Amino acid sequence: MQKLILQSVISDQKALKWESSAVERQHVSIIDDDSVVVISGIRRCGKSTLLQAIRAKNKEQDYYLNFDDERLIHFKVENFQLLLELFGERFGKQTRFYFDEIQNVSGWERFVRRLHDYGNKVYITGSNASMLSKELGTHLTGRYQQIELYPFSFLEYLKLKGTDLHSLDHFNTDDKVVLKAAFNEYFKLGGFPAFLKSTNTEYLKSLYESVLYRDVMVRNGITNEQEILELMFFVTSNTSKLISYNSLAKVIGVKNATTVKQYLGFLQDAYMLSVVPKYDVSVKKQLLNAKKVYGIDLGLMRQISFQHSENQGRLLENLVFLELKRQAKTIYYHHNKLECDFVIKEKNSITQAIQVCWSMHDDKTKQREINGLLDAMTAYHLKEGLILTEDESDSILIEDKKINMMPVWLWLFKTKLNPIKDDDYYDDYAC
Repeated sequence: MQKLILQSVISDQKALKWESSAVERQHVSIIDDDSVVVISGIRRCGKSTLLQAIRAKNKEQDYYLNFDDERLIHFKVENFQLLLELFGERFGKQTRFYFDEIQNVSGWERFVRRLHDYGNKVYITGSNASMLSKELGTHLTGRYQQIELYPFSFLEYLKLKGTDLHSLDHFNTDDKVVLKAAFNEYFKLGGFPAFLKSTNTEYLKSLYESVLYRDVMVRNGITNEQEILELMFFVTSNTSKLISYNSLAKVIGVKNATTVKQYLGFLQDAYMLSVVPKYDVSVKKQLLNAKKVYGIDLGLMRQISFQHSENQGRLLENLVFLELKRQAKTIYYHHNKLECDFVIKEKNSITQAIQVCWSMHDDKTKQREINGLLDAMTAYHLKEGLILTEDESDSILIEDKKINMMPVWLWLFKTKLNPIKDDDYYDDYAC
């Protein structure tokens, strides 16, 4: 790594201008201590801008480097010492460091641990779940707090559009019209911040290709592009349906189901997909049972998959799943005699059961959804259950069990904001 190149990168990146839009992120809370702060998530979901917001609010903000720069392709772990010296020469002594996409440098965690051990505060971002968890767990155990960031939630979308949330808390007719119209657009477009501003579908296509080729294929040495493309197309076209590794292997023409399992693992590491297991007290059975697969964003899924009107309910289920992930819930599906879309585990027990259905107008559908929820409620001794629909509300009492029915848009809107806190600086921040 040549010193002049590194100096140039530091100077160029310092001169970059970052937009400040004051969109408050949900479920993001940074504890004010000496731990390393790790912000992870798919590319372009807002990690870098959140890092810049943190940086802008701190007095010390000069020790910053984004490793997703082609000039740093040859940066090695031994070059961190040179970087440290250049920071000191140019900016003087500081104790706060900001590193974007640091997982591009093999062995980075050793340097971050050294910084931490010497009393520095370090903020980093990364786009690979497996690499971050492995390296953090090996060298930074007990020294870090991790924040998983996702594309915009419904509340964040409303903030982006300039909606005054406090004026909509009466839920009168006008409020409902505004919220439902906003939800319909959000359900169609998804939550990637830059796409919501431009609505240019080429942006989503470019993002998809970038993640697929850079974060999945190149990073993992995959040479068969067609297998990955067909796998992504199939699972995103069949979101929330039960799948098995053997069935997927047949669909994409792979001889070994283990290969499919590896592919799905790589896609999960890049935050493109999430795999949800069936709940079972036996971990072995959880591994063997069929899985459900959900995508990272509805707007992106609509661009890369085959969707038709019958898929609306499944996309709604995917949307609910993403919100549960934002809340850091431990999620399973239930399938005993009947199926329930989501059961939530806290500590050692199931505490919530949720069913998602586009419409309950059809008696046969209504009975199926209620019976599936009751099956889960009975299995886990729950007194209340929740059914989320496109636009229906009700409360049903069956023997000693209460079933609440609520529109998804209302459920999303009523989710409490959990603003970021750090050094008492954060009243609001950019995304």
